[in-house]
Amino acid sequence: MSETFDYVIVGAGSAGSILANRLTEDGTKSVLVLEAGRSDYPWDLLIQMPAALPFPAGKSLYDWRYETDPEPYMDGRRVKHARGKVLGGSSSINGMIYQRGNPMDYERWGGDDGMENWNFAHCLPYFKRLENTLGAESSDEYRGHDGPFTLERGPAKNPLFKAFFDSAVEAGYSRTPDVNGYRQEGFGPFDKHVHNGRRMSASRAYLRPVMNRKNLTVKTRAFVSSINFDGKKATGLTYTRNGRTHHVTAGEVILSGGAINTPQLLQLSGVGEAEHLRSLGIEPVVNLPGVGENLQDHLEAYIQYACPQPVSEQPNLNKLKMPWIGLQWIFGRKGPAATNHFEGGGFVRSNENVDYPNLMFHFLPLAVRYDGQKAEAKHGFQVHVGLCTLMRVDPSKFVPLIQKNIRVWCTTIFQLNKIVVSGWKPYELHGRLCHSLLWLHIIQVKFLLVLKFKQMMKYWIG
Repeated sequence: MSETFDYVIVGAGSAGSILANRLTEDGTKSVLVLEAGRSDYPWDLLIQMPAALPFPAGKSLYDWRYETDPEPYMDGRRVKHARGKVLGGSSSINGMIYQRGNPMDYERWGGDDGMENWNFAHCLPYFKRLENTLGAESSDEYRGHDGPFTLERGPAKNPLFKAFFDSAVEAGYSRTPDVNGYRQEGFGPFDKHVHNGRRMSASRAYLRPVMNRKNLTVKTRAFVSSINFDGKKATGLTYTRNGRTHHVTAGEVILSGGAINTPQLLQLSGVGEAEHLRSLGIEPVVNLPGVGENLQDHLEAYIQYACPQPVSEQPNLNKLKMPWIGLQWIFGRKGPAATNHFEGGGFVRSNENVDYPNLMFHFLPLAVRYDGQKAEAKHGFQVHVGLCTLMRVDPSKFVPLIQKNIRVWCTTIFQLNKIVVSGWKPYELHGRLCHSLLWLHIIQVKFLLVLKFKQMMKYWIG
């Protein structure tokens, strides 16, 4: 079966959803969007209910379920890497924390040759265009106020959040009213892409509102196997759906499958380092070294603690309470299920030699794993700590490999624990940070919670 469109978009995640909306606005161009996963049905609680966020990751209905090869610096451990396989992509299964990143990262990118338009001055108008920031004052020139992506802030009212913020100030760090505003550095409530008790995914913000446009066609469970070329020009692609093969001719082919699927599809279609492709029996179309290499990501670990006072949200994980909590959400979009609970955190510099924050903390007033398993404690909380600068692998020690089978993920090794963080050596943190957040106090109930931060760091790095 053959089809023709002006544009064909591979992947209906965050980028694909926005492109589908924008490219069909004037009604003159036909657009086909192909998503390998399923639809983000309005009745699907695991997607729409914010507090259900631990459950989609690792489930084949929602997640590609990628994992690395055995990591040489983690005693052969394989690291799971969740990627959304559904309309909205990873924005339909992630933790719903909204973070732009530090403006200085964009300035650094903009300093590279040919990247001038990636500096923060060029990117800020696009952030503002997508945002409807309910937690910001209407006069705030750093935030958007009428975009399609509605963001709620906090409210971080659980007493454990106050303890967390107060302890940060006592450790010498500052408060900030908006980590996405004028000053990222500091601690305070986070923005979350949740609105009226529902996940605000890219699909909900951009794709769902325009699904009835006559010039837009969206197909789910459509698996793209190759890009078709005329010489070195992409002219279309081939995909399978419901057991049938389809060929699409398009004026432009746009790949928005994400940092893993897009380079894999390029390589399997003959775009990449020529010698490497030939070694796998793939005939090169374009010799383009770098495709499938230089993946950058940020590492995070979370540490759980028992809470000696009955102030956490842990009791809401009791299975006997879940039916009532679910009914509250189904009929009123209210209650404990109507938030992602990641309502606050902060950004800090690891030492005085770092120009801007390179560590991110977020706090959860309960102790639960991403696979939905809860801690045994009656009350608990957890602190997440991660790099908000990018970790890099050493390209001289890693040769990326791919599988010729399009349905098998390419071989990947992150070389975790061989990370390079600006301003400090691997495994070493400035003493001030090692002692920061060491004491969490709740004035109202007059008790102290001890955070063994050095233990946290030891767990984090190995």
